[in-house]
Amino acid sequence: MIYASVCSGIEAASVAWEPLGMKPAWFSEIEPYCRSLLAYRFPGVKNLGDFTTIRPKWLRRLNLPSTGDVDLLVGGTPCQSFSVAGLRGGMDDPRGGLAIEFLRLARRLRPRWLVWENVPGVLSSSGGRDFGSILGGMAEIGYGWAYRILDAQFYGVPQRRRRVFVVGYLGDWRRAAAVLFERQSLSGNDPPNQPTVGHEEWWHGDGRSVPCIDSQYGKKWGSNQWYARGHVILRGGKPSRMTPREVERCFGFPDDYTLVPYHGNQSEDNPRYKALGNSMAVPCMVWIGRRIQAVENLKG
Repeated sequence: MIYASVCSGIEAASVAWEPLGMKPAWFSEIEPYCRSLLAYRFPGVKNLGDFTTIRPKWLRRLNLPSTGDVDLLVGGTPCQSFSVAGLRGGMDDPRGGLAIEFLRLARRLRPRWLVWENVPGVLSSSGGRDFGSILGGMAEIGYGWAYRILDAQFYGVPQRRRRVFVVGYLGDWRRAAAVLFERQSLSGNDPPNQPTVGHEEWWHGDGRSVPCIDSQYGKKWGSNQWYARGHVILRGGKPSRMTPREVERCFGFPDDYTLVPYHGNQSEDNPRYKALGNSMAVPCMVWIGRRIQAVENLKG
């Protein structure tokens, strides 16, 4: 499958999907540090910058996959306007309006699949009207859809990170639902997911205790004395800032993935923290990618 990524950030989608055999058509990212990381980690993939300016004719002139060539469009548009921790400008905030721009690009490209991610606050923004506009817009351009909140702690990383994932399929809501919902949950019997992989630093050897960092609310999970607020945790009762490598592990990235040249030097910690904080959790994207591939392989 060929996918195009917008609001690419540090490309959790590619870290998750390239090992599955999926290929990026192009990226779209404007933040300077993330652009540097993408150029370093994915030198063969063109970054198109502002995705609201992308047009099929332009893509064809650049010999890039365009309408009919892209199987999947993925993006996590900015969440600040929907977050309960922010001012909640919703669609009136230009960042919130980028969700509609995502749909406009989908209408121009017509991929079979859409994957859109945001914070759970989008569900209640403007009394639910903002999310209704997004789903209504998706249906208006011909996509059936399903949505679900996934929590990264149940997919193999030690942090509580709940995010809304919307999956769309051109002309058929059933395929979108088949990606996000297992048979058990469709029948009303949804057993809780259990973490299956992790790092030795975070897991007890006997597998009975899973210390887990809450990236949004700063709560303690598991039996160890771990407490996160921002990037500060307690280790044995003493405050300590998480290292960028520890944060990478919380998101499922390889160690030192964000340690790349920036402004002629190795990147400082602050842009690494910011970029990671805005990223998707890689294991959640692996799960979605595998489910999409499974549905693609279904007959009838």
